[in-house]
Amino acid sequence: VDASEVLEVRREYEREGSLGVGERLELFQERIVDYKVIYRQVKKQGLQSEILASCQTNNIQKICVPKDLPKEWQPSALNFIEDTDLDYQALEACDGVITGCAVAIAETGSIALDGGKYQGRRVISLLPDYHLCIVFAEQVVDVVPEAVKQLQASIDAKRPITLISGPSATSDIELSRVEGVHGPRTLEVLLVIN
Repeated sequence: VDASEVLEVRREYEREGSLGVGERLELFQERIVDYKVIYRQVKKQGLQSEILASCQTNNIQKICVPKDLPKEWQPSALNFIEDTDLDYQALEACDGVITGCAVAIAETGSIALDGGKYQGRRVISLLPDYHLCIVFAEQVVDVVPEAVKQLQASIDAKRPITLISGPSATSDIELSRVEGVHGPRTLEVLLVIN
């Protein structure tokens, strides 16, 4: 190809959002609910009781958690299994997992996990059938480029990044929707607001 024929790639997409906090959180809620995510806004001081309520509602008793998940989030009425490099059988024996996230994107209703604070290893968010993800309001950005910018350190470190847009589902099998094939069948998000 002659160099004179190479077309310049136009980069005119939106790089930063312009939504106010309320609009951003409303859009995030609208998008993730559309993906069949169980969603609730909760107050930080009531987070432990909200986690208990979510787990009881979904009959979750044995829960895998990252090593650094705050103890104050963990209700004593539940059986928490700290991930100390649990093998696959031990993870599959858990009813669910609780993690935090790196960033969430309002525009796409997606949550990104990069193995950072409160997230643990990638595998713990993929094997159990139920994933309860704690997202703080300040972690929600408007658009994908803002999220990529926040994930840049993880990208540079070549850490795996998992983008989640709803519970695991596929329509590959005879064009019928099947949930839970490539990850949790149920995704619940508690959005923590002050």
